[in-house]
Amino acid sequence: MDTKTKILNAAENLFADKGFTGTSLREITSAAEVNLAAVNYHFGSKKELIKALMKRYLDVLSPELQGSLQRVMEDNENLTLEQVFEAFVEPLLTLNQLKEQGTSNFLQLLGHSYTDSQGFLRWFITTNYPGIIDNFVMAVHKAYPELSSQDMFWRLHFTMGTAVFAMSSTSALIDIAQNDFNAEVDIEGVIRRLIPYVAAGVGANTVVAG
Repeated sequence: MDTKTKILNAAENLFADKGFTGTSLREITSAAEVNLAAVNYHFGSKKELIKALMKRYLDVLSPELQGSLQRVMEDNENLTLEQVFEAFVEPLLTLNQLKEQGTSNFLQLLGHSYTDSQGFLRWFITTNYPGIIDNFVMAVHKAYPELSSQDMFWRLHFTMGTAVFAMSSTSALIDIAQNDFNAEVDIEGVIRRLIPYVAAGVGANTVVAG
């Protein structure tokens, strides 16, 4: 394994577990068994390392997800919001082919990008992978054309907040399901349990403030 990959793998495991702000470069270099100069040489900074780590996943996820959203719009004349969100499942699960526990790790990293206030990373994603957001918004509009642009803004942000919280806590949720309910749940199970909840939220009746 080359040095760059060793650094990325070590960083991924630590970031997924401890978050971006909770992980130091010293911890990464120790886990990767390299020196700080190697990180600076390959990435230049911690921010660039984080971008490179997310890019490794998003380069695979983006075309899969865009294609899935396009197909669900083309194949369903009476598209539902649950079908829109279900279009995310298979593309997300393909990340397990990229790396063991890839889906879980990616979703935890995505969650940390919001909970750790990594604004530069959100900008990086929306700037470099705009097709994901564009296709998703188009699909939601087709499923719920009555939704105003303002309501779309609020509901998609509320949905993102719900998804980010759940995805950044997947390990804890899976453990709780096992300990409290004796239920065997994997990352796909968490995603599928989330779908009807967020679909119902996006599709809720509009409340007009008095």
